[in-house]
Amino acid sequence: MVNDINKNLPRDTFMHLLAVVALIVSAISFGALLFQYTNIYFPDALSDNYWSNRSFYDLIRRALAALIVVFPVYVWVSWFLNKDIKQFPEKTELKIRKWLLYLTVFAAALVIIGDLVILIQTYLNGELTARFLLKVASVFFIAGAVFYYYFLQLKIPLQNGSKTVFGSKIFVPAIIGIVAATVVFGFFIAGSPQSRRLERLDERRISDLSVIQSQVIDYWQRKSKLPVDLDSLAGSFFGVSIPNDPKTKSPYEYKVLSNLKFELCAVFETVNTGEQYPGGRAAKPMIIDRVGFGGIQDWQHDLGRTCFETIIDPEIFKSINKF
Repeated sequence: MVNDINKNLPRDTFMHLLAVVALIVSAISFGALLFQYTNIYFPDALSDNYWSNRSFYDLIRRALAALIVVFPVYVWVSWFLNKDIKQFPEKTELKIRKWLLYLTVFAAALVIIGDLVILIQTYLNGELTARFLLKVASVFFIAGAVFYYYFLQLKIPLQNGSKTVFGSKIFVPAIIGIVAATVVFGFFIAGSPQSRRLERLDERRISDLSVIQSQVIDYWQRKSKLPVDLDSLAGSFFGVSIPNDPKTKSPYEYKVLSNLKFELCAVFETVNTGEQYPGGRAAKPMIIDRVGFGGIQDWQHDLGRTCFETIIDPEIFKSINKF
């Protein structure tokens, strides 16, 4: 029996190390999901000026991807190790096992302490009290679950292999259920992969319109008039390449409204007006608009054809020409 235990020590060591890594990644990803849910449903004008809801959604998708892959690995590794301990109760007294369990608790504690430090710093910088308290509650929930589970393993020895340290009949299934519900809610909030693809296509359209807008303004600066159409812009001495719709490959609509005004139009497949997001905030792509000397162009749009007007201020662009 002792020989079998010693023979499996390398395997058990690597399995425990895998459990440590999987636990840390799962805890960070789960906490990231809870933090982003808080950011979306409790918007803070002070800190959210530099973020859009779609930025929060990108973080949610990243955490979902990690949690979907890593958390089942952690559950399986924990089940495997504890099944092995049930078969060989003597392993509960092995020093290497206790060292690895304490290492797991230590690593989790470092992550949790780091989160609390960052949260307190953001609160001292003026974050909303409700957001701060919810995020702190999330950290304490994760910490409580991790410490309870591992202290249970360290403090409650097995007797004749009849008692499992995988957790109580309620605690472990409850944690798995909470994580699963959080993941499902993440898909509900962030949308399906297909809806995200449509959003990315629209983001590409906005980026293309911004590029065309900049090229039209450059044309006006050099020739003191607007191009008649996009073909004349592409055929100018600038040698520019005019982007087309990423899906249909059709050219974007361009129309001259006056000597100093033009509009660009595109057909969008999603809505970006703010009403479809929790808190009513539109997801504005962070695209710099030279018309306003570094301001952010308002690219909100409805489903279908939407046009954006640009008015050139000659005084502003005359001053730009001086540099």
